[in-house]
Order: sequence, then structure tokens, then C-alpha cells
Amino acid sequence: MCFVPLFVAVDAIGTLPMFIALTQGMTWRHIFMVILESVVTASVVALAFLFGGRAILRLMGISIADFMVAGGILIFVLAISDLLSSEKLQRRLLKGGLGAVPLGVPLITGPAVLTTSILLYDTYGGVLTATALTSNILIAGVFFFFACQVNRVLGSAGTTIISKIANLFMASIGVMMVRKGIAMLVAGISATAVR
Repeated sequence: MCFVPLFVAVDAIGTLPMFIALTQGMTWRHIFMVILESVVTASVVALAFLFGGRAILRLMGISIADFMVAGGILIFVLAISDLLSSEKLQRRLLKGGLGAVPLGVPLITGPAVLTTSILLYDTYGGVLTATALTSNILIAGVFFFFACQVNRVLGSAGTTIISKIANLFMASIGVMMVRKGIAMLVAGISATAVR
């Protein structure tokens, strides 16, 4: 159960066309180094946020319910934007090293992954969430490793269709997070009013 939301958030299949476009014309050795760098960067950032994110939220006076509503809205907006966009993730590209940026962050570990992971931490705990998180990042690395073969099998249209379906699920997860966050906020207000 912990694995599925992160699988949708990482969207390894949907990121394949961007990976293929960015690494076009590179040697296999260079592509392998880019994959390694992207997986390591994504893992370090995701795990640091998973275990340090709560402390950062406390420091800023943000409750989990606040973060859940904001994160849910962000995930929903990103998913809808990708559903309606013909160019997957083009607007999120940043200048910098290819493996670390944009592949590691924000394509593999982006806002959706960070938000989803910190919320799953509450439900499933750190070990299960960290395991699901690193597993999904490694799966993204495997997809990149076999990018040419996967793209050949799915074709451009197949990859786009799967990406759109994943974004639909991601939008649904965003709505669920907003609903749960509002319920937590209302329950907190009700508890304060009773006192």
C-alpha cells in the first residue's frame, strides 16, 4: 500500500521520453553515469526530506494537516497540468548537471514524491516508507537503463498514454490528501472548541 502512491508520484514510465530526449547521442558509458548520478541524487534528497522534513515543518510552525492540504493541492495541480500538457515536464527543466538536475531532482524526486513520502511516514512509519521510496527510485533507474527497449515496446503513443493514466491517479491522490488534511484541520478545531 505504501509502494503504490510513491510509484505513481515517481512516474518512472512517464519520465522515460524526457530521459531519452536528454541523453540522445550520448555514449552508453556516459548514459550509465547519468543514470547512476540521477538515482543517487534522488535517493539522498528524498531520504533527507523524509527524515528531516518533519523537523523543518515544526520549525516553521506548519502542521501535518497544513502540509497535507498544500501538498495535495500541489500534486493535483501538477497532475492536471501534465494531463493537459503535450510536452511532459518540459516546463520543469532546470539548468545544471543532467544526472543531478533535472533527472534526479525534480524529475525523479519532485514535489509529488516529497509530499507523498512525508505523509506516508505518518501512516506506515520511516522504515517502510524509506524502503518503498528507495525501491521506486531504483525502479526509475532500471527503467532508464532499459529506456531504449521500453520505448521501442511501448512506442511514443504507449508511453504517453501510460503517463496520462499515472497523472490521473496522481490527481486522485492529491484530492484524497486535501480531503484528509481538511478533516484533520476540522477535527483539530472541534477538539479546541470542546475544551
